[in-house]
Amino acid sequence: MTHNAFKEKLSSGTTTLGAWMMLREPMVAAAAANLDYDYLCVDMQHGVQDYSEVVAQLSAAARSNVTPIARTHSNDAGLVGRLLDAGALGIIFPMVNTRADAEAAVKACRYAPAGARSMGPIGAMTLHGSDYFAKANDEVLCIPMIETAEAVGNLDDILSVEGVDTIYVGPSDLSITLGLAPGNDNSDPLFTDALATILDRCVHHKVVPGIHCEPELAAKRHEQGFRMLTVGYDFGPVMAALRSDLARSREATL
Repeated sequence: MTHNAFKEKLSSGTTTLGAWMMLREPMVAAAAANLDYDYLCVDMQHGVQDYSEVVAQLSAAARSNVTPIARTHSNDAGLVGRLLDAGALGIIFPMVNTRADAEAAVKACRYAPAGARSMGPIGAMTLHGSDYFAKANDEVLCIPMIETAEAVGNLDDILSVEGVDTIYVGPSDLSITLGLAPGNDNSDPLFTDALATILDRCVHHKVVPGIHCEPELAAKRHEQGFRMLTVGYDFGPVMAALRSDLARSREATL
């Protein structure tokens, strides 16, 4: 089976950088995968892809050195199974607020006896090798999101669940549940204290902390101790380039 280099880097304490796909185009995923990212995440929660497009994007990523992962739209074992069967080597689970949520996430990612994932990894065997079943439980990453005040309050319960490899902070939703404006960063003590608590409990439970990020925050988050940083996006730069080209052209044709 294909070795999950992203998981190995996280285990070694290396800070990893990822790209995030919200659009449908497999060629963009292929282009990003050919760069030096450690992981590429296809977003089924807020992205516009349907399942067939997700399969194409995961396949494009798997043909490079980047590790393909996906964010599911909910803690849905059926969808998680399909994403893993398509070749994702990690699943990000949104809105994991309780121990029961974390246990369900682990259960969906693992074959028995560690979980309850159903057997049928057609795409995964094609992309990662015929020995996929024997190694999948060790190679697939289970990544619950910590993105609410409730989840922060239940951190010890969530992080102590066996099989949780990494957590991924959603700063915008966390900010909203703390009564703050959404965004990737906030100087309010409610937000900074929540991040400090998350980092402290991750160290205590030996779980790798990750966070939704941006290039301008990468150094800060690295210094704080986050080791999974999403810094590349398909949607935002496309819109920024379109706005810039239009503004310059409008000015030139006045």
